[in-house]
Amino acid sequence: MQINQWLALHLPAIALLAIAAPGVLAADKTVYLRANQIGYLPEDDKIAIAFAQHSLARSRFEIIDAATGKRVWGPQTVGENAGAYGNFAFHYRLDFTALRKAGRYKVRLSGTTFESLPFNIEPEAYNQHHELLLAYLRQQRCGYNPFLDEVCHRKDGRTMDGPMPDSTFIEVSGGWHDAGDYLRYLLTSSNAVCRLLFSYRENKGKFQDAYDALGHPRPNGIPDILDEARWGLDWMLKMHPAPDQLFHQIADDRDHLGWDLPHEDTSDYGWGPGSYRVVYYATGKPQGLGQYQNTSTGIANLAGRYAAAMAMAADIWQDDLKDAAFAGQCLKAGREVYEMGKRQPGSCEGVPCRAPYRYYEKTWADDMEWGAAELFKVTRAPSYLEEAKKFARLINTISWMGADTANHYEYYPFVNLGHYALYPLVDRAWQDTLAGYYRHGLEAVLRRARQNPYRMGVPFIWCSFNLVTDFIAHGLAYEKMTGDRQYHQFILENRDWLLGRNPWGISAFVGMPAQGGNTPQFPHSVIADKTGRPIIGGLNDGPVYASIFKSLKGIRLSREDPYAAFQSELVVYHDDRWDYSTNEPIMDGTANASFFLAHFARDGAR
Repeated sequence: MQINQWLALHLPAIALLAIAAPGVLAADKTVYLRANQIGYLPEDDKIAIAFAQHSLARSRFEIIDAATGKRVWGPQTVGENAGAYGNFAFHYRLDFTALRKAGRYKVRLSGTTFESLPFNIEPEAYNQHHELLLAYLRQQRCGYNPFLDEVCHRKDGRTMDGPMPDSTFIEVSGGWHDAGDYLRYLLTSSNAVCRLLFSYRENKGKFQDAYDALGHPRPNGIPDILDEARWGLDWMLKMHPAPDQLFHQIADDRDHLGWDLPHEDTSDYGWGPGSYRVVYYATGKPQGLGQYQNTSTGIANLAGRYAAAMAMAADIWQDDLKDAAFAGQCLKAGREVYEMGKRQPGSCEGVPCRAPYRYYEKTWADDMEWGAAELFKVTRAPSYLEEAKKFARLINTISWMGADTANHYEYYPFVNLGHYALYPLVDRAWQDTLAGYYRHGLEAVLRRARQNPYRMGVPFIWCSFNLVTDFIAHGLAYEKMTGDRQYHQFILENRDWLLGRNPWGISAFVGMPAQGGNTPQFPHSVIADKTGRPIIGGLNDGPVYASIFKSLKGIRLSREDPYAAFQSELVVYHDDRWDYSTNEPIMDGTANASFFLAHFARDGAR
């Protein structure tokens, strides 16, 4: 459960670099080889990792044809020991950038049987993977769910803390379940919509039309990514029922008591099992119906993202889909909610009930910057541009980048795309300032990354794969703004971490790659558990500090850990259905990944 009543959220700072304990697994003579399991574009820097308990000082490696086993490149020396990480004292960075010929390969330690999993080198290596992400989002749909062909949560919901009497019914079906549970948040869903629209706008021509608006496998003349964004937009419009009203959350941690399919959900919010659920109004003040309350100070984080999503939608539906009526509806809603954000600066957190844990978002100026910049692009009203600059100065470089730890979603979203949106709208001096903000984040993460052989610089707090995903977006946005590619190899190393070049050799995405890879088999998902069907495309939470995992209550492993050799006092990952801290797919993170996966796809990838 992404907001779990048992999660310890404020985490101790832990150094990223761990020194292998002498004697641990000392008898293990195995050599492990990790590579990006989707693969590489021909022009990419290509660096695999070999690690072991013993020195490989005089060893060499080679690239072999995955089908025949014949050497096609090398051998080359493994080079110097890049240092310890986790339980392993010896790591080697195997650089085969010079191999550009298309093919399907493995990395092998010369003269041994130690090999990596297969991977491709080809210009089309990333084609279609961005489409697979949408399969997971369709599976997360609330209301009509095409994956299950069922309708759930028909009675959402009854209001709380709004301007109308409490328990008033409003119709707020739609949107997406947040993760492995069935809560729905404007906090995360607004970002997911923004990121889908951003990905489409940055990669037009790479998205296919194979599904209709309800998620059925038949084309409808609209790119599937916009069908999915529209599913979220329609729900967001329901959450803003009047010009000065905004709701932000449906259900709370009372949801966590069950393990039912969504259309069989028996959670009880006081109106009987499986009946109405609570809908929280965005008051901008502390909220919570149970023992615990949050510490909300405003609603500008929600309002800014809402405005950005609606402004981008207005542009796309007006110009690309020629739907002026929907474009106008979106623009009106975006402008109204943006004004609400100006009147209530500060952040609206998730609402707890039975336990104190929640989304702790504290940053809001980044969202208002993004909303103002996108509204300026559509309206050309000068006030929006000036306000975007004001909010840009306010948020500056504030983020998680460079930190050892943070509260859960404290710096959400984990990338400030407001700076990127503002960049083309301002003069050269302002552009230099915005690029400097981005460069500050890149350098902060790089300083940490230089301490370990994987070049991994994110803190291993909950949703670390989500942090990596957004760090890649941050780096690619910087490149697109400036043309400066000095960090490109570093960006690729983060991409490769997500796709299998990590200690566990696991892809971050369920079912990706589809063949030949090692992907999560037991995600923390009721739907996957109850139906036995793979939830393709879902981005899992990812590794966490071992100290976090050990602090959690109610967590357990339900099978022998196949990755036991790679768990350390530094960081752990478990492909186990009952490890909700590392193996739970998340809706917003999956949407976030759309941009970078589409970026690496070739034009005309449909």
